[in-house]
Amino acid sequence: MVAVEKALEQYGAPIYVRKQIVHNTHVVKTLEARGAIFVEETEEVPEGAIVVFSAHGVSPAVHDEARQRGLRTIDATCPLVTKVHNEAKRFAGQDYDILLIGHEGHEEVEGTAGEAPEHIQLVDGLDSVDQVQVKDPSKLVWLSQTTLSVDETIETVAKLKERFPTLLDPPSDDICYATQNRQVAVKEIAAESQLVIVVGSENSSNSKRLVEVAKDYGADASYLVDNASFIRDEWLEGVTTVGLTSGASVPEELVEEVLAHLARHGFDDVTEVQPVEERMRFSLPHELRKDLRASAS
Repeated sequence: MVAVEKALEQYGAPIYVRKQIVHNTHVVKTLEARGAIFVEETEEVPEGAIVVFSAHGVSPAVHDEARQRGLRTIDATCPLVTKVHNEAKRFAGQDYDILLIGHEGHEEVEGTAGEAPEHIQLVDGLDSVDQVQVKDPSKLVWLSQTTLSVDETIETVAKLKERFPTLLDPPSDDICYATQNRQVAVKEIAAESQLVIVVGSENSSNSKRLVEVAKDYGADASYLVDNASFIRDEWLEGVTTVGLTSGASVPEELVEEVLAHLARHGFDDVTEVQPVEERMRFSLPHELRKDLRASAS
C-alpha cells in the first residue's frame, strides 16, 4: 500500500497496479480514490505508463511483457515472496522437481510457478498429494505459498514425505512471519473465546485461514468481516467473550472500528494477546527509492 501511495505522490495520478496490491477491499478502494487504477493484466496498461506489481509477485513472463510495452515498472513484491522465487530458481537450476504447496489460481502461486514451470507442480492440499508424479524422488524439494495455514502445510508435507521420504525441506520457512504470528495468536484467543471475528477480505488467503484456525482451536463460531458494518447483532447474542484478530494486510483503523463497535455492545474490557512482537520492516521498491532520493537532492 505504501509503495502505491508514494508513487502517487512522486509521479501523480494515474498509477496502474497489476492485481490488488494486497488482498484487502478497504486498501484498494482508498488507493482508487487517490488515483490508482487496478488492472488484471499488464496488457491493460497504456504503453509508457507506470505500473506497480503487487506484493504477491509476478512471473518473468509478466516482466518481459512490461518491457515490451515500454512500461515503467515498480516491483512491490514482498521480500518474503521474492525469497521463494529465488529458491525456486536455484533448485530448478540444480534440476530438482519442486512441489509448490499452495492454492490454485492465487497470484503468488502463479508468479512462483512462472519462475520454473517445467520444474514446478502445484500441491493444493492433502487431497492432491496422491496425484504427484516426479522424475527422481532423490531430487525433490517442497516450497510453499507464504500465506498458508501453518498446520495444514505441516500436514501436507508429512503426507508428501510418506510417499517421498527423501523430500528436501526449503532452506528456511516460507510462510510469512505475520501470517504465522497471527495464527499462533488466534490459537490462544480461540481457546478462550466463544466467538472470533477476523477482520479481512474474502479474497485474502491468510485472513480466511485465521477463521479456520479459530474454529479448529476452540471457538464456537468465527466470521470474516471487511469492517465493523459486517458484524451481525445475532452473532453476539449469548456471547460473553469475543476474540478479535486481523489479516496481515488490514489497516489498523479497521480493527479499531471493530473494537469500538464491540464496546458499544458491551464488550469494552479488552485484553491484548501478542505472542511475538513484530519488528520486521521492509523498504520501498528500489525503483521508487531511487526517484525519491533524486527528488530530494
